[in-house]
Amino acid sequence: MRHPALLAFLVVLLVAGCGGDSGGTPEATAPTSPPPSAALPPEASPSPSPTRTVPPKPRLRPLPKKLPAGLVRTTGSEKVALTFDDGPSPAWTPKVLDQLKAAKVKATFCVVGSQVRKHPALLRRIVREGHQLCNHSWNHDLDLARRPVAEIRADLARTNKEIRRAVPDAEVPFYRQPGGRWTAEVVKVAKQLDMRSLHWTVDPQDWAKPTAATIAKRVKRAARPGAVVLLHDGGGDRAATLAACAKLIKGLKRDHGVAKIA
Repeated sequence: MRHPALLAFLVVLLVAGCGGDSGGTPEATAPTSPPPSAALPPEASPSPSPTRTVPPKPRLRPLPKKLPAGLVRTTGSEKVALTFDDGPSPAWTPKVLDQLKAAKVKATFCVVGSQVRKHPALLRRIVREGHQLCNHSWNHDLDLARRPVAEIRADLARTNKEIRRAVPDAEVPFYRQPGGRWTAEVVKVAKQLDMRSLHWTVDPQDWAKPTAATIAKRVKRAARPGAVVLLHDGGGDRAATLAACAKLIKGLKRDHGVAKIA
């Protein structure tokens, strides 16, 4: 005899084990939460960082094929002028001044503004002993004459201001472009600042450190009446220039005479 309760229990188990669709496959269990990738909003792309706009450097104007008009290249007399560039230097300028004083001649000192700032007492001595001054730019920028006119003017004006800080009533009648790399623009700016552009006619290339004998020989061979001689009292070791000075000054005094530039 079959037990009714047991029969009913078996029927319930049989129904629960069967699938809900006609195919008899069990129904998949629904996930309780979305996968992580579906739960988050799409990640925003990072904003590009703002780029700094760097203004292009102004192009340097080309150097002319020949020297521009308006350069001073003579003393204005039969006598020869001595010019000394790139100082004042505490190592060499006082010794050059001593030699000029001993020979009783005057010279033109083409001074660099940054050096004047460091050694104002040397500039005062140059002026006190009767020598001429020449603006030789603030920091001996070989490309200054090729730069925008406003930069040229600012450089020359800054140098003159430093000169007059050391010697308030100093006269600065000349400007000399570093390296002799002249343009018409720098000549014009110098003129607007009441300076004439001073070049040279004799260059013994003492900056390349030849011997003292070679420096003196080159000056003697190239000097002509009215010549402007380029030498250096700064910008490096000037021992050879200093050693040549006594001999070359003596020779120039004998053959031509030495004077300031008119």
